[in-house]
Amino acid sequence: MLEKFARFCIDYRKMVVTLVFIVTAILAVFAYRIEVKTVFNDLQPGSHPYIQVHERFKQTFGGTNIISFMIQSKQGDIFQMPVLEKIQQLTQGLYKIDAINEFQIFSLAGKKLKEVRASTEGIESRPYMWPNLPESDAEIEELKQAVLRNPIVYGPYVSGDLTATLVTVDFFDNLLDYNLAYQQAYELVERLEDDAVEISLVGNPILYGWVNYFLPETSMLVLVALAIFVVLLFLLNRTWRGTLLPLLSGVISAIWALGVARLCGIHFDPLVVVIAMLITARAVSHSVQMVTRFHEEIDNVPEGEKLCSSDAAVKTLKDLFRPGLLGIGTDAGCVAVVAISPIPLLQKLALLAVVWIATVAVSSVILTPVLLSWVKKPKSYAHGLNLDLMVIRPFLNYCVRIVETRARYLVVAVAATVFLVCGFGALQLKVGDANPGSPILWPEARYNQDSADINKQFSGADRMFVVVGGDHKNQAKDVEVLDTMLQFQRYMEAQKEIGETLSIADILPAVNMTLREGNFRYSELGGDSLINGELMFMFENAAEPGDLDRFVDIERSNAAVTLLFSDRQGSTIRTAIARIDQFRKENPKVEMAEIHLAGGVIGVIAAVNEVILSGQIQSIALALFILVMMCIVVYRSSIAGMFFMVPVVLSNLVTFAFMAWQNIGMNINTVPVAALGIGLGVDYALYISDRIMSEIKLGKDPLEAISISLHCAGRGVFVTALVLIASVCVWLYSSLRFQAEMGMLIALWLSVSAFCALFLMPALAYIFRPKFMFGDAPNQTKGVEEGGTAQQIATASET
Repeated sequence: MLEKFARFCIDYRKMVVTLVFIVTAILAVFAYRIEVKTVFNDLQPGSHPYIQVHERFKQTFGGTNIISFMIQSKQGDIFQMPVLEKIQQLTQGLYKIDAINEFQIFSLAGKKLKEVRASTEGIESRPYMWPNLPESDAEIEELKQAVLRNPIVYGPYVSGDLTATLVTVDFFDNLLDYNLAYQQAYELVERLEDDAVEISLVGNPILYGWVNYFLPETSMLVLVALAIFVVLLFLLNRTWRGTLLPLLSGVISAIWALGVARLCGIHFDPLVVVIAMLITARAVSHSVQMVTRFHEEIDNVPEGEKLCSSDAAVKTLKDLFRPGLLGIGTDAGCVAVVAISPIPLLQKLALLAVVWIATVAVSSVILTPVLLSWVKKPKSYAHGLNLDLMVIRPFLNYCVRIVETRARYLVVAVAATVFLVCGFGALQLKVGDANPGSPILWPEARYNQDSADINKQFSGADRMFVVVGGDHKNQAKDVEVLDTMLQFQRYMEAQKEIGETLSIADILPAVNMTLREGNFRYSELGGDSLINGELMFMFENAAEPGDLDRFVDIERSNAAVTLLFSDRQGSTIRTAIARIDQFRKENPKVEMAEIHLAGGVIGVIAAVNEVILSGQIQSIALALFILVMMCIVVYRSSIAGMFFMVPVVLSNLVTFAFMAWQNIGMNINTVPVAALGIGLGVDYALYISDRIMSEIKLGKDPLEAISISLHCAGRGVFVTALVLIASVCVWLYSSLRFQAEMGMLIALWLSVSAFCALFLMPALAYIFRPKFMFGDAPNQTKGVEEGGTAQQIATASET
């Protein structure tokens, strides 16, 4: 069956190539038009209860796209005219940024931050510096004292040492363009910074703006990696066909995948560039195996017989179609598991990755041998540097020597030790961000430096809101509900990473005290819901429309408690969620008004982390199950499924242990790499094992079959691993920490997978002789027991 298919592809090669290039040309048009952008809503698991709370209240209680600007005086406090002028100019400049929600600008120079006073006419509120700045030293001193009197401003918006102030702005999510917001924000900052002030800014629009800022560098790294790839392939394969055909396979695969993605309405996130490189590497790997096997078939033609490229191509396609398709199937099946996640980004990425991997079946497994069938001088070389004799063959001889001697037991023992050690290390892997700041950027990046500066001066730049309330109107006026909110705030502030909390329960005592001419004895909640309702009415009546909306909804049934976090680490967020759950259990008063988790950027991250934590083990188990079942179906043996789990489990444990050691958290960016790594871990082993089976069927004894497999399929593994590891290491120089770390992980995965394929799997095969691989082959060998050597067997395998 396979021979008929292979013969058909070669006999009708013009039709096959024409069809492939027509489809490629059409999809190239769509691939060129694919959008490259980050959509934060795609990161949100819509079915999670936290996200539902967030979506319901984000327009009033605060969204995920808040930008925080910190204006810090370089000399003295902020209460001096040059600094106050900068605050005003920054606040006015925010209104010119596209997609801002002007009702969510909070600044000393804005309308929303006010001083509340009592007068003969009742309660009145007055913005601190709007519309005009103080005009004299006395007015500046009055402004300073007004800020110090207001706990809602002093602390959250003015630092404790009075040297910095915070200005925050939110956006309309459906109108927000991260690139534009980033550019306009930094243009404003660069225009205002001088010898008097320095300005720091953080927030998701700024963070993802930085990602897009480094896109030109990312493109340059891709070109450098491509250049290294081409040079190394050319040096190792010594032919242009061995260099350009794998490259062509990768390009065609990428065009098909991106074209289909554009047709499906899927955009390309800059953060998945490394994953795209990894999938392209799979196309290259399969193509290199095809080229290596083609050269072997040509070399095996006896002297004097006519060299026929088409016959060699047919045999190459026939013999490698099964392991190639199985490798592609396991890759696609394992990454498809990511689609069970409720996170839209992972669902779209899974679809893109599955399509991309599936195209490898055409671009590498079929197209490469078809194009090789046209080679006119199959034994010609482009240069005389024979690295096969100098490097590759001695290394593969060493691999054979390991199998034929007792060193094979040492290899298995070392692998078992690594398995145990890394298994323990992998248990320390953290879910969520493992370090302060953003894991996407390096610690010394301006964004992370600004984040550290803001968190040093203020209670925290990242926010979570918790909703306290229910379905009954005026529930937020109830004394017990408000008192419980205050208890909840004090309880949560005991966690060191939560710098401060804010709610309507903080506002009402200030209003009550103001009514009594600032007497601190009356800094308390009203005695009943009617009085609390009056206090809310007085505050709202003295303020602008919407000023109270960030604390309580219009029906007074739901109130927000805002928590300010100093970092986004997974452990910080999990501790906060656990403390909230504990508080709900310990306080029966909460039953009157339920606490609903959670909104804001920290609430969204908490939901994502919970989805990853609950689904990671399930995803890995399902991916392994798919791998085992595919091997069982193809090789008709349950032992085959268990046998091929060895390189997968080992490579994943080593990688997870490395992530734990390097403080790389398992987050939304690393999950797809982990899933794809399961398929990656077995590809090399499949080619080695399948070649052993083929040689056994030809009557070779076990050791000779292993030797031939290592010198033929093993050469493809060695070349592919070396080229791809060298290319991937380019990402270590990326300005995006995420790309550099993913480059390290992929290089490690490739290294462990190659080690397993070249050393561990042949040793295990020779020691245990699984029946699906060796059948009823005799146990005697022509190796050490009969005086043979690795070099003699290697030489025999090449003739």
